[in-house]
Amino acid sequence: MLSNADSQAQPDLSVPVLGSPRVTSPYRASRYVSDRERILYDTTLPMSAEANPSDGDGRSLGFEIAGPREMIYFDPTKTRCGIVTCGGLCPGLNDVIRSIVLQLYHWYGIRIIHGFQYGFEGLVPRYRHETAMLNPESVSHIHLYGGSILASSRGPQAVDEMVDALERLNLQILFCIGGDGTFRGALDLCEEIHKRNLKIGVVAVPKTIDNDIPFTTRTFGFETAYSIAADAIRGAHVEATGAYNGIGLVKLMGRHAGFIAAHAVLASPDANFVLVPEVDFELGGANGFLTHLLRRLQARRHAVIVVAEGAAQQLFDEESAEAPRTDPSGNARLKDVGVLLRDRISEYLKLMDVPFSLKYIDPSYLIRSAPAQASDSLFAGILGQKAAHAAMAGKTAMFVGYWNNQFTHVPIAAAVSSSKRIDPQGNFWQSVVECTGQPRTMLNNAENLDDAKEALLAESCVVA
Repeated sequence: MLSNADSQAQPDLSVPVLGSPRVTSPYRASRYVSDRERILYDTTLPMSAEANPSDGDGRSLGFEIAGPREMIYFDPTKTRCGIVTCGGLCPGLNDVIRSIVLQLYHWYGIRIIHGFQYGFEGLVPRYRHETAMLNPESVSHIHLYGGSILASSRGPQAVDEMVDALERLNLQILFCIGGDGTFRGALDLCEEIHKRNLKIGVVAVPKTIDNDIPFTTRTFGFETAYSIAADAIRGAHVEATGAYNGIGLVKLMGRHAGFIAAHAVLASPDANFVLVPEVDFELGGANGFLTHLLRRLQARRHAVIVVAEGAAQQLFDEESAEAPRTDPSGNARLKDVGVLLRDRISEYLKLMDVPFSLKYIDPSYLIRSAPAQASDSLFAGILGQKAAHAAMAGKTAMFVGYWNNQFTHVPIAAAVSSSKRIDPQGNFWQSVVECTGQPRTMLNNAENLDDAKEALLAESCVVA
């Protein structure tokens, strides 16, 4: 799932520490984890010898295993912590907050836990956001609700002001729950903390509904997201089959990676086309999307289309853009590909004198604001526990990942220097193509035109 650039570069998976752990942990575990224990980065047999060379300490290249350490860095009786949630909302945020608070309070005996409201803005005095005091009572029921009890915001803030706030509050640990933008902000915080020679740990929990953070196979909220998205696809299929030449068009999240759309389609195999940012397509031409859509309608009299929000941005005329080029987080502002497809499909079918009924569904904010489903709630809770263990051990500039069915420690620097995307040549995307029956390519290059003939056969075999 990683991009080609990621596979060619040798990742540095060493996790920074604030100092030697010399405090006996109050956490009584049946088994403690050692920093020498590793989860291999690449476990495929042909590549294992090359991709996992021995490092200078005799260990194979891989991830530290997350979990409790027998000796920790911070003295729990003198430790103060803070938690902040940043970026867009995502199912499971409250589960992570609750888990961190309960772990710190009950297992490490930490009593002062600040909750910074409205993202990184909560660390900047001029916004005048109040700080919440978190304890088991205040978080006891929050996992039942969507969103974040701390609220959130997008965009960077002045790093020096944020570190000033950590110093004023005498905090030793800051937990940052967020995605790639939050990771960049956390890394900037670590650099400023290091410049000041402070002993403040920054530990992140990866939050992205798109599941596009590298070096972790899963992020919390993702399963809830594609499960709800699958329900939307089922609804679109009902609408499409309920009309002559019915079309159900569903737009889902996915700025740069189409994992939600692809997983939802596999979970609800009623879609006939899934369009993602990683796979370019053309609208017109003999092998274009509209031509294949018309053939589908002629063959089956209905069609379901799923599109990720970041797909086909090249179809827009950049000169006509009215919105700013980037949002507060520095992300390129996307044009609404769902509306574009809705309008272009309508124009094309009218031009071809084909009667149709098109229903456009965008469940994005319903998905973002939903509470976590059981599997995500479980996953988010364990992430919070592992983050607390890592922070107390003195780990910093890292996040808790999930690799080869194990929770791991991952340096933030590795995550922000690479990306995770669907590989159009990989087995996963091949499964999606087989599920939908769509052509492997919808480009009009001379070498691809033969695929148009092959697509006719594939479309005729699709039962849904």
